[in-house]
Amino acid sequence: MDLVIARPEGLYCPPGDFYIDPWRPVERAVITHGHGDHARNGNRHYLTASPGAGILRSRLGADINLQTLDYGQRLDHGGVALSLHPAGHVLGSAQVRLEYRGEVWVASGDYKVEPDGTCAPFEPVRCHTFITESTFGLPIYRWEPQQQIFDQINAWWRENITLGKASVLFCYSFGKAQRILHGLDPSLGPILVHGAVEPLNRVYREAGVALPATLHASEMDKHDPRMRQALILAPPSAAGSSWMRRFGDYSDAFASGWMRLRGTRRRRGVDRGFVLSDHADWPGLLWAIEQTGAQRVMVTHGSVAVLVRYLCERGLDAQAFVTEYGDEDEGAPTEASA
Repeated sequence: MDLVIARPEGLYCPPGDFYIDPWRPVERAVITHGHGDHARNGNRHYLTASPGAGILRSRLGADINLQTLDYGQRLDHGGVALSLHPAGHVLGSAQVRLEYRGEVWVASGDYKVEPDGTCAPFEPVRCHTFITESTFGLPIYRWEPQQQIFDQINAWWRENITLGKASVLFCYSFGKAQRILHGLDPSLGPILVHGAVEPLNRVYREAGVALPATLHASEMDKHDPRMRQALILAPPSAAGSSWMRRFGDYSDAFASGWMRLRGTRRRRGVDRGFVLSDHADWPGLLWAIEQTGAQRVMVTHGSVAVLVRYLCERGLDAQAFVTEYGDEDEGAPTEASA
């Protein structure tokens, strides 16, 4: 028996009678992380890693029926030993390890392999079968060390200050914004955030993650001379909206793994693109798969066919798992949530 199968509701564990990140309401849902394509409303019971509890309650409601597990803690359900292990993606993100009658499967959720200081770093987990994402599963996707990207962002911000322009950086509100905040040089000027970002900053701070002081964008008058020294973090949906008028003359940029593609930057119509992703790049995916020791690999959402073919050519039993993930977080280059 496969420990995880695809059903219309989502990825299902038959012996344990629960789902992993279901996209339709179910009785029991194990949630790898709080992005909207993995954590949805309507489930009767939720289980997630302890550091992600605040995120789920912030996004799904404080009254959800939520149970938490510390990383590495085991829970037996229907004869399945379940444990959660750091995925390094965002605060509270977890890989789901399942063990049943000597067989071990791991469902990765979304993950990245470079530690970033805002969440527990990725932990390879040995298994027989590994279910991996492949959002950036093409050889073209190779990330520079994140400190180089933060240095680029700070240099762009510094240059805009000399030009008397505000700096508007579009990025996803949960995970990416906090990671960028963690890497900014707050001595350069005030840091303003969109209303979609600040509630999540609060959850990160409550979890003990060090973030620089931020102001809600509405807290600074548009005529305040400090506005020309400010860096503003906003979700992509704010681009072109009336909300942007308060910043006067500004330079804008976008932070996403998709910025590796020049055409994507042009379609976004921004001045700068910073290649920063909370997903593993091609070398990261291959490294993570190798570290599991798995001989069977199930590939979900992203460049599935390319990664499956590559793994099969190297002697692994690889195949595709059709899912509905990818509507949020990095998304696709043409989506507003990328």
